[in-house]
Amino acid sequence: MGWFTAPEYWLSRLVFQRALAVVYLVAFLTAALQFRALLGERGMLPIPRFLQRVPFTRAPSLFHLRYSDRLFAAVAWTGCAVSAALVAGVDSLVPLWAAMLLWFVPWALYLSIVNVGQTWYGFGWESLLLETGFLAVFLGNDEVAPPVLVLFLLRWILFRVEFGAGLIKLRGDACWRKLTCLHYHHETQPMPGPLSWFFHHLPGPLHKAEVAANHVTQLIVPFLLFAPQPIATIGASLMIVTQLWLVLSGNFSWLNWIAIVLALSAVRFPGSAPSGPAAPLWYEVVVLAVAVLLVLLSYRPVVNMVSRRQVMNRSFDPLHLVNTYGAFGSVSRVRYEVVVEGTLDEVPHEDADWREYEFRGKPGDTRHWPRQFAPYHLRLDWMMWFAALSPAYAGVWFGAMVERLLENDRDTLRLLRRSPFPPDEPPRYVRARLFRYHFTTWRQLRATGACWDRSYVRDFLPPTRLGTGTREP
Repeated sequence: MGWFTAPEYWLSRLVFQRALAVVYLVAFLTAALQFRALLGERGMLPIPRFLQRVPFTRAPSLFHLRYSDRLFAAVAWTGCAVSAALVAGVDSLVPLWAAMLLWFVPWALYLSIVNVGQTWYGFGWESLLLETGFLAVFLGNDEVAPPVLVLFLLRWILFRVEFGAGLIKLRGDACWRKLTCLHYHHETQPMPGPLSWFFHHLPGPLHKAEVAANHVTQLIVPFLLFAPQPIATIGASLMIVTQLWLVLSGNFSWLNWIAIVLALSAVRFPGSAPSGPAAPLWYEVVVLAVAVLLVLLSYRPVVNMVSRRQVMNRSFDPLHLVNTYGAFGSVSRVRYEVVVEGTLDEVPHEDADWREYEFRGKPGDTRHWPRQFAPYHLRLDWMMWFAALSPAYAGVWFGAMVERLLENDRDTLRLLRRSPFPPDEPPRYVRARLFRYHFTTWRQLRATGACWDRSYVRDFLPPTRLGTGTREP
């Protein structure tokens, strides 16, 4: 079938594959370094407990066969190793079938992690990585030119990511229609980055221009992906520029980076395409079958996307093959933060020596400038942002976190930037309080050196100690 492949996209495929492998590597590294405190046998949401109540058919995972922390670590580090091999281009050195198998491994391993990850893995970029990674299995290697259908389906993912996000903004918070959402967003986003303070203080008209440009990029430009070249390349390039702007403005895990990776697959890079043998018949049959399956599975995401009751970031099948996306349909006007403190005092009075725990990414110390972590994902810090929005987001894990802090649990403390207590002297009590945070002005920054100002709102969790049970916030 002469139409089956597009040799002119061989370099696009190469760039896409290497970039996707880097994202995979970051995702597996995040899992390997954080899982014990979050999901391990003594974690805040233990996987063994989850496996007892959720069957394989609802959450397919290798861990239904057996779970241990050692096995999880082996899966995560194996994912790192395979991803690193793909970054190095090992898939180009093996036969086509072996390259497909090599790309299948990280997809299957990461699916096994996501499907038992519970609250910690409930973010849209998890499904986005899995959906993109599944298609990468069928993109081929140097033995065949890139299949047209797979390239089309990669653009279809990017279209749904961008257009779905644009629609949910128009249907959601009125500030998107008034072009005023960025008056608040840079300050109230989940995890500000090192430049967020400066973005927040941009002039109001520029904020409105940002929102208007965002609407154009998400509601009009996606249609250019399906236009002839070089129009498709122009559309993809505009999306890449927009995503890089978002990378500069905050920490959004690998959401922006996976969007950039998808856009790279639509860019036709200059250069002559190497000649190669025709695609084998078995490969054509497999790709056609997968394409038909994914088109059929797209029905429910499309219905959701055009519905007035559009929902964000939902998977419609347990393998995360075709999903719906969208972000920030509503924007908070005020930033709240949960500040966790402990004390060694016998009586937890208000005037006791309360010492604050410092998280790596979420705001705490008002003089601590935000850092760049993305594409690495600080899962606990992100969930602390949700907890500040509503205690309901913290109900299933916050009490367990407090217990681990009271025990000076090593794995939990590794998720933090600083613990105020020595390893051999855990706190007697831990409490949590809710504060309102806002960025300082230029004058305040020069006078105090603090990028944040905060004021007490209310108690989030009263003083708690081991043996008395932890109450939900």
